[in-house]
Amino acid sequence: MSKIRILLADDHQLVRRGVRLILDGEPDLTVIAEAGDGAEALAKAKQEPPDLAILDIAMPRMTGLQTARELSRQFPDIRILMLTMYDNEQYLFEALKAGASGYVLKSVADRDLVEACRAAMRGEPFLYPGAVTTLIRSYLERVGDDEPPRVITEREEEVLKLVAEGHSSRDIAAMLHISVKTVERHRANLLQKLGLRDRLELTRYAIRAGLIEP
Repeated sequence: MSKIRILLADDHQLVRRGVRLILDGEPDLTVIAEAGDGAEALAKAKQEPPDLAILDIAMPRMTGLQTARELSRQFPDIRILMLTMYDNEQYLFEALKAGASGYVLKSVADRDLVEACRAAMRGEPFLYPGAVTTLIRSYLERVGDDEPPRVITEREEEVLKLVAEGHSSRDIAAMLHISVKTVERHRANLLQKLGLRDRLELTRYAIRAGLIEP
């Protein structure tokens, strides 16, 4: 199995060194490039596009958010994680809008970062528990009574909710008493009907639709 190739950007060398030790210690992860700021990270990505970019939010010359937006625009296939000390609602939403698949706090990087990398490469979101609550509450407040158009069946809505909650196809099949193949068909129909690409976007839609309760 090929390793997940990672670009790591942080303006503190000691932080990069510590994070690299965590990542390179895993059999399926490898850091192929480091950068001290966003502009350098973008240049490194152009030289050798990684599978995954891990970006600090606060960096000189070009912030992590600006870098995430540029990477998303120029390299749509690169997955992005934000690694930050800021437990901040505004940064969280800006990171997701910029195209990040996950938001990891530096204070718990030794616990969460490896799983966040793997989740990102599976097309799944990774947020620390407090961020999930914030995200759901804020979306529900913004949406209010204006729910998105319902273009899916009740069964598809059930599948969507369970997918967004992180259940596997096998678990969903067992819970709904249907076959795994039927679950996969419903999931494919959801992606097609809603014009979405992966599990991360299905989760965002489920939040906007109020299917996931805080």
